[in-house]
Amino acid sequence: MLTIAGNGMGEYDFSNIKIDIDEFDTIVCDKNFKESGDNILKGSYREIKEYISQNYSRENILYIVTGSPYFYSAGVLIAKTVPEDMVKIINNTSSKEYMQERLMVGDGELGVVSIHGREFIDLEIFLKMRYTLILCDRYSIEKISKALRYISPVDIVATIGYRLGYADERVEEIDIYDFDKRSFDLAQPYVIMIERLFVPRDPLSSDDDFSTQRGMITKRYKRDLSLQNLDLKPNQLLWDIGAGSGSCGIEAYKRYRVRTTFFEKQTLRVSYIEENLASHFVCGARLVEGEAEKLFDSIDEKPQRIFVGGGGSKVISRLPYLYERLDDEGMMLINAITLKHLSQMINILNSEDIEYSVISLSLTTYKGRLDMVEPERQLFQIKIKKQ
Repeated sequence: MLTIAGNGMGEYDFSNIKIDIDEFDTIVCDKNFKESGDNILKGSYREIKEYISQNYSRENILYIVTGSPYFYSAGVLIAKTVPEDMVKIINNTSSKEYMQERLMVGDGELGVVSIHGREFIDLEIFLKMRYTLILCDRYSIEKISKALRYISPVDIVATIGYRLGYADERVEEIDIYDFDKRSFDLAQPYVIMIERLFVPRDPLSSDDDFSTQRGMITKRYKRDLSLQNLDLKPNQLLWDIGAGSGSCGIEAYKRYRVRTTFFEKQTLRVSYIEENLASHFVCGARLVEGEAEKLFDSIDEKPQRIFVGGGGSKVISRLPYLYERLDDEGMMLINAITLKHLSQMINILNSEDIEYSVISLSLTTYKGRLDMVEPERQLFQIKIKKQ
């Protein structure tokens, strides 16, 4: 028989266990626990899992996990490997519940993500609710501050929960943008609770919602079509090349919660992108200023999606390179508004035996009380799927 119990908040010991541990044949736990004894077996997750799988049917085993077995714990994972009638779970306080009680935050207004051992924050959850609890490791503060680089400090409140349940615990507001690491040992357990003070913008934006240079923006209907053809999914990395006002990448974040890297060479347009990122509360974005074709190599991570909305002949010449940079099963969408550029693109793709499909879009809108005709330039779209 296997019993899985959480030790709650505080020291790595058995003091908060809610059952009589003397009734068990063997107690298994992580190596960090202080207790020792003839019937206490400490090990890694793999070692504990192997021991339990071999002995649960002939021993009465107690598996003690930190916090709650239900909250980002190996407890539930191991429980699923044992027959239901041979396992029992005894809950205890998690860091989530502990912080909720301290800050008086309800379940209905809280999202939870873990960046412990992860490179990026889950944007599908991050700041979607009024509060976000983040499980952290020693590198997390820097990653969180980067994700928030275009969010004003006045629009969030960050609270650290440090060494929760210990005699020297700290639950206090911090400056996530200018964090004093000397005050905390980030190798110790901690979480960050972020309160969102701003109201998110409508994910469906009008063209007037963006600051732009002389109309350098992918108009709404073409923007809608472009985003639809990119088949975006949460947390994918999107490269927006020749970003202009940033409208496509910003809308991609608001609708699909992707991570966008913007490439733009014109300094004035870069300033407009920065303004738009801030006014639309975009997280997880990166803005690269300069000639895009010279800067692709500066980014190590492979994008899952690439949108080429500008950049001219020099970017067009590097389409085969962009295809190679795409992640497996990635997708590239290229917008062209001149037959000259369309011809260049097709010739280059054909010479490299890259498969593609092409559509053209002719659009006329009507404005004002008199419904005045306002035709837009014809758009050609080339869609490429990496095999």
